[in-house]
Amino acid sequence: MTSHPERNLAHLATELAAQRISSRELVTDCLTRISSSTGEGSRVFLKVCGEQALATADFFDRMRQQGARLSPFAGIPVSIKDLFDVAGDTTLAGSTVLKGAPVAERDAAAVARLRAAGFVVIGRTNMTEFAFSGLGMNPSYGTPLNPWDRATGRIPGGSSSGAAVSITDAMAFGALGTDTGGSCRIPAAMCGIVGFKPTASRVPMAGTYPLSPSLDSIGPLANSVACCAALDAVLAGRPFDPVAGLAAGDLHLGVLTSYVTDGLDKVVADNFERALRALTKAGATLTDVSLPELAQLPEINRNGGISSAESYAHHRARLAQEAERYDPRVLIRILRGREQDAADYINLLNIRADFTARVARRLGKFTAVLMPTIPITAPALSDLAKDDAYVRANGLALRNPSIVNFIDGCAISVPCHDPGTAPVGLSLFGLRNTDTQLLSAAAVVEPIVAAGG
Repeated sequence: MTSHPERNLAHLATELAAQRISSRELVTDCLTRISSSTGEGSRVFLKVCGEQALATADFFDRMRQQGARLSPFAGIPVSIKDLFDVAGDTTLAGSTVLKGAPVAERDAAAVARLRAAGFVVIGRTNMTEFAFSGLGMNPSYGTPLNPWDRATGRIPGGSSSGAAVSITDAMAFGALGTDTGGSCRIPAAMCGIVGFKPTASRVPMAGTYPLSPSLDSIGPLANSVACCAALDAVLAGRPFDPVAGLAAGDLHLGVLTSYVTDGLDKVVADNFERALRALTKAGATLTDVSLPELAQLPEINRNGGISSAESYAHHRARLAQEAERYDPRVLIRILRGREQDAADYINLLNIRADFTARVARRLGKFTAVLMPTIPITAPALSDLAKDDAYVRANGLALRNPSIVNFIDGCAISVPCHDPGTAPVGLSLFGLRNTDTQLLSAAAVVEPIVAAGG
């Protein structure tokens, strides 16, 4: 649970409604943090919408002063990952390859829904080029540094790297991200906040630059489960109706016992076990569950999997002319799509459908299933200078969260570490279209697994 409750959306909405704080004050404070010479703003944001954000804030303030009925979120600053179209901007997707491309004529559907709810877009956040890595490193625009042990210079996780750091450093109070193999949950876990990946069909992808359409989903990063639930309701275009009266004793939680727990860092293993003990003590029912199907995933994805095939199909024409402009580490992953032909790709989709059905039969009885979000804590940038170290860390970061994308499920990462120590995320996940149940369960779990909860 966030250590800054004053940054939660419900608190901000209450303060705005009572006019104890103004939207201009919120936006100005965010802009001050972004522009600080000692902060991460220059690496977090690829574009800052300062003048527009202040003008929007002033409009909402005037409307409140005149007694207008507004959305409770009207005037709250949010950041937008550089994968989403914003009218009048070129969507760069964290790349230099797309510089000079036409500007967007309209906002992406997700951005439009946030604006309609009154959120103020403060700027576009940095990311892994074309969203194709779980580490958040970007050689073209710099890598935002993790708030933990910043002096060492640790990675934020990705691909929604700037999104996460915009939240930890109070440059925004909600962040719009995407998640194809963990890109909301990995940076949330590495940076100590909450990240939610909904069922893919829950939020429309229109106006969002694709990585892998079969796996892509849109989700929020924020300071609490309640914040993510509120943002998800806006993005999904439906009210959030939590499971009424849900308590720890009502939770039947599966605990994955193999594959996802292989090779855990000691700090991750210790915090995961502590979280399980806390949940048991609180009255939740925990049942170990083995999914032998998970051992098949390395073989299924040996040629890059669905994401490489679909990414290569999207980039193929551009690569023929501009391959040298790509981040080499991203390029390697895209080019693995060349190793698959149409029959391979169709076979992958069939395997995914069968895999998902088998896993669903094993997991359907649980309120949610638990696992460590990722098996490692955030490594230092300097430790990833060599390609072999980068590949290993990227594979570990993506290993656990990508399971949920493969089965078209929903998942959320909540912090479960002691304050001042390396952030560790606990993941709860469920089958497709169990988002409301999952968010309701996460709201119960969040304070229990938080240090001192």
